[in-house]
Amino acid sequence: MGTHMVARVDEIPPGGRKIVRVEGREVGVFNLNGTFYALKNSCPHQGARVCLGRVVGTTIPAGVYEFQYSKEGQILRCPWHSWEYDITTGQSVFDPNVKVVTYPVEIVDGQIAVTVAT
Repeated sequence: MGTHMVARVDEIPPGGRKIVRVEGREVGVFNLNGTFYALKNSCPHQGARVCLGRVVGTTIPAGVYEFQYSKEGQILRCPWHSWEYDITTGQSVFDPNVKVVTYPVEIVDGQIAVTVAT
């Protein structure tokens, strides 16, 4: 397991992202309102570079035959087939058994540190 400094905090503004290479794999680092998250840049569906997708919200059930728009700026939509994932957990919106790999993130002296298991 290795911890890598991947960017300064001020390099990724709120709502922004940066794709970095860590131990031979691409990782997307996202800033959601000052909290940073790291996801492997590979969609579990067909391997698309998922971290290049749009960051949006999604609809959630609100009642019988009703849906409510939610999680604005927290959902990552795969650019190939529009599969949606929660950036904060990597969990897919549509199936609890599908998830993008996530990595622990820490802030150390103004630097973003991502830990990747080898």
